[in-house]
Amino acid sequence: MLSLKHVAKTRLFLSTLRLLSAPTFVSSLFPYSHLFTVQEQSAENLVVSFKEWFKTQNNYMLDRIFEILSAHHCDDLPSRFAADFALSQLNLRLSESFVLEVLAHRNGKDVLSCLKFFDWAGRQPGFHHTRATFHAIFKILKKAKLRSLIFDFLDNFVNARYVYRVRFHDTLVLGYAIAGKPEFALQVFGRMRFQGLDLDSFAYHVLLNALVEQRCFDAVDVIAKQIALRGFENEVTRSIKLKSLCKQNQLIEAEEYLRGLMSTGVEFTDHAVSVVVKALCKNGKFEEARKLLEELRESGLLPLDHAYGVWVLYLARAGRLDGALEFLNSRKSLEGYVPDVFRYNVLVSRLLSENRLMEVFDLLMEMKENEIVPDSFTMSYALCFFCKAGMVDVALELYNSRAEFGLSPGGMVYNFLINTLCGDGSIDEAYNLLKNSIDQGFFPGRKTFYILASTLCRQGKLEKMKELLIFALDRKFVPSDSIYDMFISALCRAGRVEDGYLIHGDLNRMNKVATEATYRSLIRGFNKYNRADIAARLLIEMQEKGHKPTRGLFRAVIRCLSDTENPEKQFLQLLEMQLSRHASNSLTYNFFIDGAGHARMPDLAKEVYEMIQKSGHVPNLGANILMLQSYLKSERISEAVDFFSDLGQKGKVGIKLYNTMIVGLCKVANADMALEILEKMKIDGRVPSNECYELLIKLLCSIKKYDKAIHVINGMEKVGRRFTSFVGNTLLMHAFKTQDLYEAWIRLVDVQNETSKISLLGRLIGAVSGGIRVSEDIENLEEVIQLCFQPDIFTYNILLEQLSKTNIDHACEFFNKICQKGYEPNQWTYKFIIRGLYRSGRTEEARKLEEMYWRGLETVHIRNLCSGYLLS
Repeated sequence: MLSLKHVAKTRLFLSTLRLLSAPTFVSSLFPYSHLFTVQEQSAENLVVSFKEWFKTQNNYMLDRIFEILSAHHCDDLPSRFAADFALSQLNLRLSESFVLEVLAHRNGKDVLSCLKFFDWAGRQPGFHHTRATFHAIFKILKKAKLRSLIFDFLDNFVNARYVYRVRFHDTLVLGYAIAGKPEFALQVFGRMRFQGLDLDSFAYHVLLNALVEQRCFDAVDVIAKQIALRGFENEVTRSIKLKSLCKQNQLIEAEEYLRGLMSTGVEFTDHAVSVVVKALCKNGKFEEARKLLEELRESGLLPLDHAYGVWVLYLARAGRLDGALEFLNSRKSLEGYVPDVFRYNVLVSRLLSENRLMEVFDLLMEMKENEIVPDSFTMSYALCFFCKAGMVDVALELYNSRAEFGLSPGGMVYNFLINTLCGDGSIDEAYNLLKNSIDQGFFPGRKTFYILASTLCRQGKLEKMKELLIFALDRKFVPSDSIYDMFISALCRAGRVEDGYLIHGDLNRMNKVATEATYRSLIRGFNKYNRADIAARLLIEMQEKGHKPTRGLFRAVIRCLSDTENPEKQFLQLLEMQLSRHASNSLTYNFFIDGAGHARMPDLAKEVYEMIQKSGHVPNLGANILMLQSYLKSERISEAVDFFSDLGQKGKVGIKLYNTMIVGLCKVANADMALEILEKMKIDGRVPSNECYELLIKLLCSIKKYDKAIHVINGMEKVGRRFTSFVGNTLLMHAFKTQDLYEAWIRLVDVQNETSKISLLGRLIGAVSGGIRVSEDIENLEEVIQLCFQPDIFTYNILLEQLSKTNIDHACEFFNKICQKGYEPNQWTYKFIIRGLYRSGRTEEARKLEEMYWRGLETVHIRNLCSGYLLS
C-alpha cells in the first residue's frame, strides 16, 4: 500500500498540475515537467499499490472457468467434449449459490460462456437448475438484448420439461416476462389457472414488474389484486406499485403513497424510496427528491444506502458534481455511508471528463481505503486518470500487467480512453486526448480512429475532423474509404459542399477512388444548391471511376439542369459527354429520355428520341414507353396520342405500350381518352393489365361516373381478369358513401349466374348501399367479401371506419380480430379507432392510444389497450 509520504508527494504533484488550465494542461506537460517531477520510487510504488488493489477483484477459479469456456467457443462436438473435460478437472462443487456466482462474474458480459456454463451445469449428476438460476440466465440474455435467445431457451425448456426439477409454468412466465413479452406470460398464466395451478410469490412479482416495465397498466391492476388476494403482498409489491405510479408520471401520487407507508408503519424497503427518488430526478425535480430523502432520514425508519446511491448517481449525471461530492462527504461523516463501486465509477468518470483530477485521485484513494473491490470500469478510469495526469508510464505499466488482475479493456490505453469519451459524448476531451497521444508518439488504431471520426462528423466538429485527417496523413495512416465518405457527407449536410468537393479533389490527387456513396452525397449537395454544372461533371467522373449511376441519380441531375438559364444547352452537353464515353448506348438514351420526362421537358426527350433514329438505331420498347410517359407527365395529351398512333401505324404498339397509355391517362384524370384506348386495346385482341382496370375504375368512381365504371367492371370479368383487392376496396368505399353505385349496378349488370363473382360483388354493394348495420352483420359481410376478392388491411380499415362510427367497443374487438388474422395495422387503422373514441366521448382513452401510436409502440401493446377498453 502507499505510505503517507508517497500520498503526500502524489497530492503535491496533483495540486501543482491543477494550477494549469484544464484545456491546455496536457500539451503543457513537458515544458513544465520540472515543477512536478515525481521520483521514480514514487511512481514504482504507485504501480505496486494499484496492482495490489486491482488484484483484490481477481477470482482465480471463476477466471479459470471463463478461460476454459472462451477457449472452446465452437459448437462442434470435439470442442464441447474438450470444454466438458476441462471443467470436470476443476472438481467444482455445484450449488445454486455457486452457479449464480459464476453467472454474475464479469457482470454477465460474456454471454456465450454464461450459456455454455449453464448448459454444462444442468448436465452434471446431482445438480438441477433452480428458478433462481433460470432467472439469472434470463436477465443476462435480456441485458445483452438477446431476447430471441430467451424464446429459443424457453422452446427447448418446453421440449425437455421433465428433465428439470423446477416449476415448469413458473419458469415460462419468468422467461416471457423478463424477455419483455408479458402478453405471452399472461397467456401461460391463464392456462395455469385453467388447470387449477397458480404462481408463487416470486413469479407473481416478476410478472407484475414486467407489466409495469411494458406499461400494461390495466393488467398491472389485475395482477396486483391477485397478489393481494393470495396474501403475497409485501415490500416488493409496494416497490413495484411505486414504480407503476412513476412510469405513469404520477409523481405526486407516488410521494403520497410512500408517505402513507411511512405513517401507517407498513414495511417497505430502501429500494421503494430509490424508485421515487430516481423518478423525481429524471423529471428534474431534484429539490423534491432532496426533501423526501431528508424526511426519510429524519424518520429513522430504515437505512437509505441504496436511495443515497441513486441520489448521488443522478446528481452526477445532471452535472451537479459539487452537490454529489458534498452529499457524499456529509453522509460519510454523519452516517458512515460508503457508496458501491458503481456509484464511485460514475463520479470518477464525470470528474475525469471535467479534468478535476484532484477529486478523482481522492475518490480512488478513498475506494482503496474502504476496500471497495474494483471492477473493470474502475481499473479503466484509473488508467485514464494516470494518462490525463501525465503519468503515462504508470498507465502503460498497469496496462501491460493487466493479465495479473484480469483487466481487458480491448486495446491500448489511449484507444480505450478515446472510445470511452466518445461514447460518453465528451468528444472535445477525446480529441484532446488524441493530441496528447500523438505527442507521446502514439496514434490510435483503425477502430478508435473510426469511432472518433464518426463522432466528430455526427456532432458537426468539422474543423477538428479536418485536422484529424491531416494528423493521419502526416503519419502515413491511410483512413478507410468510409471515413472520407462520412466526412464529405457531413460537409454536404452542413452546407459546405465546396469544402467536400475540395476533399474529394485531394482524394483524386492521391489516386484514391471515392465510393459511390461519396459521389451521391456530392451530387445531391450540388443539386440542392443549384450547381448543376458541378453535379453533371461529378456524374461523368463517377462513371470514369468505375461506378454506375442509377436512373434516379441521372433523373436528379437532369431535373437540376432544367432550372438553369439555358437548360437545353446544359442537357445536350451532358448527353454529348455521356455518349462520348459510352457511344450509342440504348441505356444512356433511355436515362436521358426518362430524366427529361420527369423534369417536364418533353421536347428535349423527343430530341433524344430522334437522336436514336439519326444514329441508325431503332428505339427499343423502353425508349417508346419513356417517350410516351414524358408526354403524359407534362399533360401534352394530343402529342401523346399522336406518338401512340404513329407507333401503331408502324405495328409497334403492344400490350406494354397500351398499358402505359391507359395508366398515364388515368394519372392525369383523362377518363374518356383512357376508356377509348381501353376499348381499342380489347378490339386489337389484347387484355389490359390489372393496373389499367384498377386506376380506371378508381378514376371513374371518383368523378361519379358509376355507369362507365360498371361497364369497365363488366369488361374486366369478360376478359378473365380477377377482381383485385384494389378494385374491391374502391367499390366498397364508394358503396358506403352513396347508393348511386348500386343503382348503376342494377341498371347495367345482367347477372345470369347467382354464384358468379360479379353477382356476389353486386350483392355486397347492395348490402352496403342499403345501410347495412356493420356492427351486427360484420361476420356475414366478411364472408361475402372473401368470396368476391382477397381482403387486405385497406379492406378492414374501411369496415373499421364504419364500426367506429356506431359502436366503439365492437370496433376495438374488430381491431383485435384484424391483428389475430396476421394483418399489420397502419396509420389509418389507429386513426379510425382514435376518432371513434373521441366521437364516443372517451377522450382520455383516445389520448392515451394516440400517445402510444406516436411513440411508435408495438401493435401488441395497442391491441392490449383496445382489449382493456372492451373489458371496461
